[in-house]
Amino acid sequence: MARKQYRQFVENGIETGSRPELVGGGLIRSLGGWQQAKQRHQDMERIKGDERILGDDQFVREILKISRVQFEKKYALKRQGYDLKSLAEKVAKTFQIPDEEIFRNGKYPKTVQARSVYFYWAVRELCQTATFMAKEFGLSQPAVSMAVRRGERIVKEKGMSL
Repeated sequence: MARKQYRQFVENGIETGSRPELVGGGLIRSLGGWQQAKQRHQDMERIKGDERILGDDQFVREILKISRVQFEKKYALKRQGYDLKSLAEKVAKTFQIPDEEIFRNGKYPKTVQARSVYFYWAVRELCQTATFMAKEFGLSQPAVSMAVRRGERIVKEKGMSL
């Protein structure tokens, strides 16, 4: 249904042709020109979006807030000394396995759980991409994404925290 409605939206847009108000000029043009931009600046009114962004100013602010929280969380962990190596050590200690076991291939249940938690924390807490982790481990990106979901479930079930 959503795809059908989006397709209709695009088709309707094609019929309207080029819209100068959506071409070039950026934020200054979107605000109505330099005079309006200067006035808003003097009034200390902050604008975080314009009509070229799908979503209103409040939506853009909310996305920026979420992004800032993730950024701060990532760097707080880095300040505490967490990187991929120390993360592997923590996970190995938690699961009582040798560090190198996390990096080995194998389907032993304890190793799979540990590796899943490692992927979960690496991706969700240290903000590594699943693609990067897949390359590092010689896996596919979907395999890492599935491990991240499995790791999330394990962390929640066991009440674990980084």
